[in-house]
Amino acid sequence: MSNRLLLLGPPGAGKGTQSSRLADEFDLEHITTGDALRANKDMETEYGTPREYMDAGELVPDGLVNEIVEAAIDEADGFILDGYPRNLSQVEYLDSITELDAVVFLDVGEDELLRRLTGRRVDPETGDVYHTEFNMPDDDEIVERLEQRDDDTEEVAAERLEVYRENTEPVVEHYRETGDLIEVDGEADPDGVFDRIVDAVGLDD
Repeated sequence: MSNRLLLLGPPGAGKGTQSSRLADEFDLEHITTGDALRANKDMETEYGTPREYMDAGELVPDGLVNEIVEAAIDEADGFILDGYPRNLSQVEYLDSITELDAVVFLDVGEDELLRRLTGRRVDPETGDVYHTEFNMPDDDEIVERLEQRDDDTEEVAAERLEVYRENTEPVVEHYRETGDLIEVDGEADPDGVFDRIVDAVGLDD
């Protein structure tokens, strides 16, 4: 069975949702850059510790991120990578430390991505997250107090997609050119997309 997976896709494609579900269903470690950094804030590397950069609000350098991800991979029997690698330099490093069984790209059109990103709403009292089209609470009182985060506006969402195109789309093209990319239509409900990934990768085999 495939147990070393990489899930790629633009913001709003559903990587986090699908990665978490795949990890739970098939007993894989869900490795995200953010979680790995937070779990190893004080890990000493030649670049210093993640805490130094995070506390200063600075971008954590690739070299440090690479070492943190490698440590997470070494501790996992099987894993699904979500949000790493973000650039070709990280791809090169990843290739040097492990061999992936499958690289999955969630293909979602830009109009749909913007619809998903801008429709998110948060309950300021509970922190619960909803969506104007896919998942709204039945309680009118909750609906009335829902707020849109500053980073979920259309302007910010469009900017996030532009950053993705510049930095991470070359990663997708790299795996497409090597013939390793498995492209999955991500424009369906979460259950449908999950089933498509499982079928495409052969996780039930």
